[in-house]
Amino acid sequence: MNMLQAGIIGVAGALLAVQFKSGKAEYGIYISIALSLLIFFGILRHLETIIRMVQIIGAYISMDTVYIGTLLKMLGITYIAEFSSSICKDAGYQTIAGQIEIFGKLAVLVLCLPILMALLDAVKGFLS
Repeated sequence: MNMLQAGIIGVAGALLAVQFKSGKAEYGIYISIALSLLIFFGILRHLETIIRMVQIIGAYISMDTVYIGTLLKMLGITYIAEFSSSICKDAGYQTIAGQIEIFGKLAVLVLCLPILMALLDAVKGFLS
């Protein structure tokens, strides 16, 4: 799926969801979720390419694979948090959306801490 197709699907889905907003608002939310999942599965093909390229770059610079794995986990966490938060906002649950965003940020922070400690150890080794 290319960007044009994703844009067309998104706009068509939004217009369709607006049609149901006045009568059956829950149908609009269901349409929004279905189209979001459709676009997400279209993105998966591109994510495989990104993962493959990051692994090639990691091989060139002889980086530990743990860092690459952590980077990809962070990417996944941020995408899932944004996706879930947007669906909650569309449904009218801004408080839950905010909590999902905070949880996503904290999850990324937890993943960053070991890398930050390794960086600080490397800097400490250079200064000693």
